[in-house]
Amino acid sequence: MLKKIYSLLIIITAGLVLVAPASAQILNNVSDPGGLSDMANQVAVTANYSKVSIGVIVSYIIRAILGLLGVIFLGLTISAGFRWMTAGGNEETIKKAQGTLTTAIIGLVIVLMAYGITYFIFNKLPFSGGGTMPPAG
Repeated sequence: MLKKIYSLLIIITAGLVLVAPASAQILNNVSDPGGLSDMANQVAVTANYSKVSIGVIVSYIIRAILGLLGVIFLGLTISAGFRWMTAGGNEETIKKAQGTLTTAIIGLVIVLMAYGITYFIFNKLPFSGGGTMPPAG
């Protein structure tokens, strides 16, 4: 039962991840070749995103990845709790649930540490664009 739920979640996630770029590519090639990229460039210039530094882009990517890892932690926690609650006194199932919960918590600690490190690097160090340069001399 749990394997079916995991399989379904993986299929749904893969579908969502793969369908959006494919549909954008189809729209770009079929209806108006070059139209989407021209529109994206126009939006970037209008929103003043053409002057965004690579550090800001990397920080957005890291933030998105850390958010995804948080969602994975939540899923593992719910899965372990469900497995534990439906174990029915079976010690082997309870041990598996406890192991999953322990590794999920360790993963959360690692994700939070990674967030703290990236926050420090992008906001406190002067070379990242977030802080200020010390006076020369």
